[in-house]
Amino acid sequence: KCTSALRAQAVPRAGRILHTRASAICRMTQSSFGAPFSITARQLSDEAAQKYEFQAETKKLLDIVTHSIYTDKEVFLRELISNASDSLEKFRFNQVTGKVVTSDDSPLQIRVSVDTEKNTLTIYDNGIGMTKDELVSNLGTIARSGSKQFVENLKEAGSSSDSDSIIGQFGVGFYSSFMVADEVTVESVSALDMVADAPLEAVVVEEGENVPEGSSSTAPTADGFVWTSDGSGDFTVGKTKGSARGSKITLHLKDACKEYCDVKKVKDIIKKYSNFVSFPVLVDDIEVNTVSAIWAKDKNSVSKQEYNDFYKYVANAFDTPKYTLHFAADAPIDLKTLLFFPTLHTEKFGMGRMEPSVSLYSRKVLIENKPADLLPAWLRFMKGVVDSEDLPLSIAREKAQDTLLLNKIRDVLTRKIVRFLGERLKRDQEGYVEWYKEFHMFIKEGICMDPQYGDQLAKLLMFETSQTAEGDVCTLDEYISRCPPEQKNIYYLMAPDRKGAFSSPYYETFKAHDKEVLFLYNSIDDFVMSNLKNYSGRPLKSAEDASIDLSAEDTEEQKTKRAEEKKEEEEKDGESESKKSTTGAIPEGEVDAFCTWLKESLGEARVSEIKVTSRLSDSPAIITDHESGAVRRMMKMVDQNNLGHASALPPQVLHINPKHPIVVGLYKSKDQNAPLAALCAEQLMDNALVAAGLMDDVRMMVPRLNEIIANALEHGNK
Repeated sequence: KCTSALRAQAVPRAGRILHTRASAICRMTQSSFGAPFSITARQLSDEAAQKYEFQAETKKLLDIVTHSIYTDKEVFLRELISNASDSLEKFRFNQVTGKVVTSDDSPLQIRVSVDTEKNTLTIYDNGIGMTKDELVSNLGTIARSGSKQFVENLKEAGSSSDSDSIIGQFGVGFYSSFMVADEVTVESVSALDMVADAPLEAVVVEEGENVPEGSSSTAPTADGFVWTSDGSGDFTVGKTKGSARGSKITLHLKDACKEYCDVKKVKDIIKKYSNFVSFPVLVDDIEVNTVSAIWAKDKNSVSKQEYNDFYKYVANAFDTPKYTLHFAADAPIDLKTLLFFPTLHTEKFGMGRMEPSVSLYSRKVLIENKPADLLPAWLRFMKGVVDSEDLPLSIAREKAQDTLLLNKIRDVLTRKIVRFLGERLKRDQEGYVEWYKEFHMFIKEGICMDPQYGDQLAKLLMFETSQTAEGDVCTLDEYISRCPPEQKNIYYLMAPDRKGAFSSPYYETFKAHDKEVLFLYNSIDDFVMSNLKNYSGRPLKSAEDASIDLSAEDTEEQKTKRAEEKKEEEEKDGESESKKSTTGAIPEGEVDAFCTWLKESLGEARVSEIKVTSRLSDSPAIITDHESGAVRRMMKMVDQNNLGHASALPPQVLHINPKHPIVVGLYKSKDQNAPLAALCAEQLMDNALVAAGLMDDVRMMVPRLNEIIANALEHGNK
């Protein structure tokens, strides 16, 4: 009756059971083991309402829980070790509260052993153990969590803080053992059934087997019970004599799962998932989890060496971290976080994009190894651990369940990281600059990819400027602090390097007006400025913008100085227009006609307008209001990747300097040597494109340059 419903609702693809379906499985399971769940069906007729019970095929249900919840078989070991850790926590609590009194002072630990001949894997803990009734109720009822019930009892008693280290939640982890085992036996002796003055007796073990029953071969023993099942839907419970306190789980592995008899693989799985459980985990008498969960400690109690060692472990790194961020938060959820800022990264060496390196834990047990959505992609260089004790998890405990809550956690972590970097910048700028020069690309990527953090990340940016020494950088705030009151904009100039910036025609007017300019050397910087648009109420304006008029921002002192310089220049050049035409300027009455000729010579496909500018002094021409060179190169690459051709460059606005010798010479040559003038006009345009970073292929200029050289040599020989 209910089997078809189970198939329709509770058999999703592996690892993708929804929480609601898991809850349904829990309710159905309890029904099948004597905890009936009833519903009332109201019929359409006037007959009395009838009561029915859910029906469940226990074998099918166990098969679903075993094979349709977990995505990876190896997590069975994580689940069993977590159960063992909970057993030890319960024993410790009952011992502290006086409910358990024992003469056994052996350390609490978990022991794992393998037997390659018998093809078995055994997990033993000397914890609280289970009575016969607990074996039946805890292991005989799928989705009944003894650990969860223990936590609830503590909360009712007002001792919720004592439950912080309890891991179990759903009551299905034990059944993951049937993914790899044909048969599972659980031998258990409850510490609550043992008397304090029980004699010390030798623990009887089978021939060839290690002594997993505690740290001593003469621990107190008592009669216990053994639970056995092959996962087919039934189990048996019998008595066992002379067993030590705790539980021993033996898995008779399937032939296809013999790999879990390999000691090295077992150790690797433990290190991956259970390396930070609160108790020692021994494999063949060798402790595996030697690294402690220092993120759960108070940061004042952790030494720098401990941080460095832990960083090298979680990051698999050989360097030491530049910064360490260790904090706890309780909103929107309880978090214990330990994050590291490396001193170097591998992407700059062309080794490919780095993968996320911050793992998600719950109560010191790995839930998701380096998930992609825990931090934004631009923080992929971060290393460390995030642990939450009450994070809603999927029933497989392999992923956080609440996407909205996970987004809030990501936001909390991101803002904490950005704020921390801002504090480092203020307290130790020299150290921050050293780190920034290595990781600045990630900060800039964050501005482009996550606008919500743009304003905070912009405070972390640092650039060279026209007034700083080569190699020295400053923040945008420091740049603003040096601006005169009249300056309302933040100016920046894209260039390949510092030398290229100073020789750029776009820098000439800033040099003349003594205005500081940010020098941007990386392609991504153009995108950063385009995304920011403003900073601290000031527009970010490219030096290539045609609307720039620095004379409006000059101080009175600068205006007086420039007026005097202009007067001296006019006196030097002469007063008459006729003299100007012979000493280095196109006559004002001829400028419009020259611009018309130049536009016709270049063609409408290349220029949309020719303008005269006064912002140039050492260069003949520039292009303004053009598309970003970095954007064009990116779009060209995208077009080529799509097996297409790069889009043609649209017509440009060309600004000419009528006083420059090249422009004046071109003006004279258009009537004296029209072919040569046409060649020079094309070269003038291409030179301006190169300066703007818009020239797709400079090799296209070579034939023309050769022709110009030939003409020049021929003219020189004459």
